[in-house]
Amino acid sequence: MTLRIFLQSVVPRPSILPIAISVSIRTITTSPGVLAKALPPRPKPPPESEIEEAYVKGSGPGGQKINKTNSAVQLKHIPTGIVVKSQATRSRDQNRKNAREILAQRVDDLRNGDQSRAAIVGHVKQKKAASASKKSKRKYKKLEEEKAAAAATVTGQAESKVPDGKLESEEHESNRQADEVVPSTDTRI
Repeated sequence: MTLRIFLQSVVPRPSILPIAISVSIRTITTSPGVLAKALPPRPKPPPESEIEEAYVKGSGPGGQKINKTNSAVQLKHIPTGIVVKSQATRSRDQNRKNAREILAQRVDDLRNGDQSRAAIVGHVKQKKAASASKKSKRKYKKLEEEKAAAAATVTGQAESKVPDGKLESEEHESNRQADEVVPSTDTRI
């Protein structure tokens, strides 16, 4: 898919000189494979004839206002018996809208099962999490292998033979002992 954008700019000049016009063309290319798979559309709420609506007092955090007013919305889907309560905000209208969306999602889950939008979205999230976990495990496994390889090369070099027949690690040990300072018994300073 190619999209071409034409940009024109007109520079005002005195009436004696002609008007200068500059045109630039930019091409933007996208491949269809880059675009994400479309999820199923959001489910529509059931018709009003299938819903029983009640306004109830809220509870929990939010202060005295929540506890005194009937701003929480409780919906019951009559054919299935699903009951949903929404108390997301202090506004009754927003809670009604929110409750209808939740009810539509629950009815969709019940009717479509694994083919519902919520199930598909959950499956996609699980796949992304599993992929990220695998990537992390591969990364740390590779780091451990590199550390082990580096340690093996260091120990291989440390045990290489020195011309006089001693191992290099033995020679370092004897040098270290010679370099140590022996404390004197003289207490004068």
